[in-house]
Amino acid sequence: MSEPSENRHALLRVLGTVFGIAAVVGGMVGQGILRQPGVVAGAIHSPALMLVLWAAGAIVAGIGAFSFVELGTAIPCAGGPFDFLQRAFGDLAGILAGWAGWISLTSAEAFMATVVAEYLHRLRVWPEVSTAAMAVGVLGAFWAVNWTSTRIAGESQIIFSVAKGLALMAFVAFLFAHRGSAPATPQAVTSAGGIAAVAIAMRAILNTYDGWEGTVYHCEEIRQPERVLPRSMAIGIAGVAILYLLVNAAVLHVLSLGQIAKSDLAVADAARVVFGPDGDVLVTIFGVLSVAAITNLTMMRSARVSFAMARGGYLPSKFSSVATSGVPRASLTISVLLAAAIALSGTYEAIVASTVAVTTALVISVNAAAIWLRRVEPGLPRPFQIPLFPVTPLLAIGINLALLAAMVSEDPLHSLAGLVFVAVAGVIHWLVRAVRSQSVSQVA
Repeated sequence: MSEPSENRHALLRVLGTVFGIAAVVGGMVGQGILRQPGVVAGAIHSPALMLVLWAAGAIVAGIGAFSFVELGTAIPCAGGPFDFLQRAFGDLAGILAGWAGWISLTSAEAFMATVVAEYLHRLRVWPEVSTAAMAVGVLGAFWAVNWTSTRIAGESQIIFSVAKGLALMAFVAFLFAHRGSAPATPQAVTSAGGIAAVAIAMRAILNTYDGWEGTVYHCEEIRQPERVLPRSMAIGIAGVAILYLLVNAAVLHVLSLGQIAKSDLAVADAARVVFGPDGDVLVTIFGVLSVAAITNLTMMRSARVSFAMARGGYLPSKFSSVATSGVPRASLTISVLLAAAIALSGTYEAIVASTVAVTTALVISVNAAAIWLRRVEPGLPRPFQIPLFPVTPLLAIGINLALLAAMVSEDPLHSLAGLVFVAVAGVIHWLVRAVRSQSVSQVA
């Protein structure tokens, strides 16, 4: 008798610690580290202070991560913030978090696939194919990988993350091996000065640390999440922090502070000094590798969010089907189709800009959920507990509220549009579901 093709609602626990670390590293290390050193140098006069702020970025990420780890080990479900907020604040909060997460992730899929396509064009790969069509092809390739099995998808993420980590380490080694051309005295750099300069630099740095929460979406598929999740977060964030510090120190070894401040791609400029014209090619190859890894991981996460929402009754039940290989294939496919539509429409940049504030609001909400659940469910088993509670989550809320305020102030149109869209979509969804439930109960 043949094995059934699908097993409703059940994901497989086939992922381990190595995948957990790869998900954290793979979610963070991308094109940000290529671009943001120039932004930071443009705001900060001191190379030493620059390195201190890059280390501080890891600390801020870690402070925000504690609540995710506590809730991820206490409520090891596939939806991440969707499950956390629903448990803490009820259905409406869960719906809002679910829509926020799904829209943010699918638009990020579209954006990342487009960036991969642009990098491939820079390498003269199929230049006759449009960027949009190439992006859809990238999404299709990763859909095929993810369709096979959870184990294979997880192993592919490990390969991508290890490869780009090794590539960055090799790049750092080559830069330090160079004799160095940065002048002994730093050049003058125009800066906002004082607290404003630090705020500009920290906002850029924190953007490069975004993605640390990736493992939380796989707690239902990880063996022993109570052990794997804390280790993955700690090792992943610390490892990325070390990488970022080494990259910045290596770039400072080759370029002056003034040169870095004037550069949109300081890492590429440093590579050109060391490798000549081939430096651009090497950085582009790294860009393909790093952004492709994030595309793959984002696709895995978006499928888990829509799966969790369907299992909770907020999307058609078909999307809660799981193949015997562990893949929620219907959810995977609908997420990829939505991302492909966004990529073809050319609206991905505007949508991503609108979801930046939304993802920050999710971090605030998860930290609030951790505090509230400690009060209303003190007996909930918590294999990992937030240190210095409630100071740590309150600090995370304060930091992210400041970031959210800065985002709204800097780009009110996109920031408020994203928050309003998610709120309206969530409320409409909740009202429709409430009306249907009432109609069913009246018929019964």
